[in-house]
Amino acid sequence: MGLDTTGTGTGPVTVRRGLPVGAERRAAEMYWDAFGRKLGPALNPPDKAVPFIAAHLNADRAVCALLDGQLVGLAGYQLGGRALTGGSASAVLRAYGHLRGLPRLLLLALFERRPAPGQLVMDGIAVDPGMRGRGVGSLLIEEVTAVAAEQRCREVRLDVIDTNPRARALYERLGFTAVRTEHTPYLRGLLGFGAVTTMRRAVGTRGAEEL
Repeated sequence: MGLDTTGTGTGPVTVRRGLPVGAERRAAEMYWDAFGRKLGPALNPPDKAVPFIAAHLNADRAVCALLDGQLVGLAGYQLGGRALTGGSASAVLRAYGHLRGLPRLLLLALFERRPAPGQLVMDGIAVDPGMRGRGVGSLLIEEVTAVAAEQRCREVRLDVIDTNPRARALYERLGFTAVRTEHTPYLRGLLGFGAVTTMRRAVGTRGAEEL
């Protein structure tokens, strides 16, 4: 099941559910490009972080955008207790060692976001830099919303940090409304951001770009 659109210049972009076999490394690189600044203190260095993410992706929790068969965008979501990005505590300790792994687990715990009943939580969205501004992010979010509708969720929830105003602007155009901002100035020096805003969109509503 997917959604097609004709991009400018190079042809059709197709949205599909699930991560294509063999695209794990590419997906991890895109995810790191989008969230490495946020996740760096927990998973750096990049040459260790990217393979770790690739090895612990839950492919069935992804919605992907493909151009000529190549991955150009992906969005993850939480469902049934599983999200796009995985990796147990023991996996982190094996990859980074106990001495360095334990403080990393504490940092990763700061990013945990559990859905309330009736919610589907987005687990990040990443678009290839060369494809930004062509509506790929909008397509991915609409497909995640379709998943939420099929799962009888009443709303989609996501979190956006204060240093990513471009992402927040996209979410607002697509019908998301800010409902709470958690200020964490004590984390700015460590993680690079000082506030996280929770945004929600009711399933069945449409964004301004569609209207």
